[in-house]
Amino acid sequence: MELFLKGDTSSVAVGLEFVSKRLNVQLSTDGYPIQVKHQKGPLRVLNKGGQGEISFEKPVHFFRALGLWLENFQKSNEFDLTENPQFNMSGVMLDASRNAVPTVAEVEKLLQHMAVMGLDTLMLYTEDTYEVKEYPYFGYMRGRYTFEELKACDEYAGKLGIEMIPCIQTLGHLREALKWNYASGFKDTDDILLVDEPTTYEFLESCLKAASEPFRTKRIHIGMDETFQLGLGKYLEKHGFEHHIDLMNRHLQKVVSITDKLGLKPMIWSDMYFPLFAENSPYKDESGSIRQNILDGIPDVELVYWNYYRKEQEVYERDFQNHKLLGTTPIFAGGAWTWNGLAPNYGKAIATTEAALAACKKEGIGEIFVTLWGDNGAETPFAAAYPILQLFAEHTYQKEVSIEKVSERFGFCGDGHFADFMNLKLLDETPGVMEDNMNTSMTSKVLLYQDSLIGLYDENVRGLSLGEHYQQLVPVLEKAKQENPAWEAVFDVYEQLARVLADKAEIGIKIIEAYQNTNYEQMKSILITLDRIQANVDRLRQKHRDVWFAAYKPFGWEVIDIRYGGVITRIDSVKYRIQGWLEGRIPRIEELEEKRLPHDGPWEMANGLVGGNVYHRIVTAGNFSL
Repeated sequence: MELFLKGDTSSVAVGLEFVSKRLNVQLSTDGYPIQVKHQKGPLRVLNKGGQGEISFEKPVHFFRALGLWLENFQKSNEFDLTENPQFNMSGVMLDASRNAVPTVAEVEKLLQHMAVMGLDTLMLYTEDTYEVKEYPYFGYMRGRYTFEELKACDEYAGKLGIEMIPCIQTLGHLREALKWNYASGFKDTDDILLVDEPTTYEFLESCLKAASEPFRTKRIHIGMDETFQLGLGKYLEKHGFEHHIDLMNRHLQKVVSITDKLGLKPMIWSDMYFPLFAENSPYKDESGSIRQNILDGIPDVELVYWNYYRKEQEVYERDFQNHKLLGTTPIFAGGAWTWNGLAPNYGKAIATTEAALAACKKEGIGEIFVTLWGDNGAETPFAAAYPILQLFAEHTYQKEVSIEKVSERFGFCGDGHFADFMNLKLLDETPGVMEDNMNTSMTSKVLLYQDSLIGLYDENVRGLSLGEHYQQLVPVLEKAKQENPAWEAVFDVYEQLARVLADKAEIGIKIIEAYQNTNYEQMKSILITLDRIQANVDRLRQKHRDVWFAAYKPFGWEVIDIRYGGVITRIDSVKYRIQGWLEGRIPRIEELEEKRLPHDGPWEMANGLVGGNVYHRIVTAGNFSL
């Protein structure tokens, strides 16, 4: 469509070039006239009497408004819509540390998508995937971003009115960074820095400079979450026991002195301060307030409260109120549940987001963002999170939001059918799994990777008819692939995964049955099925590889290749063992003589959970290294 944008477009002129291509819009003085007003107040789009109008305050509001105007113009000749932003900041945190490091081009695509939705902040979570020139092994062979790459992303974001904020770690979650010998003098445990060690702060100053210099913002997320073993490694040997709250505060003060020196405004994850909130907390006084001397020890940082686990609104409200005891209103971080395994957990993502953002609005939380973690290998393409980004975006501009409205908007902004995406959750939300998969069953992951002969999860899935479930899902996802051409490659991966699992989900149970009944004919038939599984797994690997290399740097794919290769190679050995038994070369198959037990640990196998774990606990009861 040709548009003639009149009025004040100076603040959005450069970004318009990117967004207009995405929206298939041509700018021309012969186009349909739209008066553009850059002014304080709500976002407004209208069309009346052959004339359009867009009013906006922030540049990103304009890009959302342009999309809204086009979407409504396709439906009606006349409309008048107003949106009042509910938050001062609403954005995305993209994990670039779990093997998958998005290319600059893919980050730019995400930024375009965010602009059309109206999300105004992007954090790239980089534990060791940014370049620190003083430490060449930091991020070595991990696809780390160069200064120039991060600067290019920031400049692109700025043209769209989006702030990019560096997001790093300055205490824990540094296992990959600290595994090299250069770090031996300043690590406490395998993934936590050694507090009070001078070389720790020399290292961190280099990291903070390297992480912040490519960006125009002065804000920086310095992490510090989940340091449960803080002070219990080398620190304990050198100094004796000290409570983690005291260690946290002292370390944070030292790090903040560096951020002050660099002119940065830090934020941290707040979870390590949760012991302060307990009812029987020794850090509270008689009135229930946190003791002043404790508050005085917490440096001036913004706190980020993360929670993507609960669907009860009151849980979030209580936690917000607890954070306010520290004298500050927290930032909130929710989750898109891209880290469930191979497929997104949309059920849990929607349930937790609805509860959390309702609480944010009630408790006056001003800043929010949605996390796109990639735990245990980043097997789920991060673009699968786009429907949940749309949910966050609609909550950002409306007090009340319906899934129907989110679906409608995703059809325009995401160029896809929301309902088709929701079917992806059925890869994990299978028979035996609770509604919305609140206990995060990783059904598809455990059934893809588990060994066909050892079958650690066979007893967990017995009687659930999961092969039939996945067989029925194949045509559903095949149809979705056809009806979402912009997302064909992603749906192709998941259709192929369902096809693999239609055969593989219960193959171990069938092997045991044939063996125990000495049914040679059935076992011969199973060998044919194993051939088919082997071929289909390799096709899945290739389709997944296409999606990976279209979005990410190559580093990290070797991990996924090895996982797929393990499935394929083990099937070869399974066939070798079965053939040996069929031909009488071995009298029994020892792996099948072992009594099968339900998989039970180290994760709790709660009700409504078929299976969940990290890769190395799925494939073997042994260990890859000792």
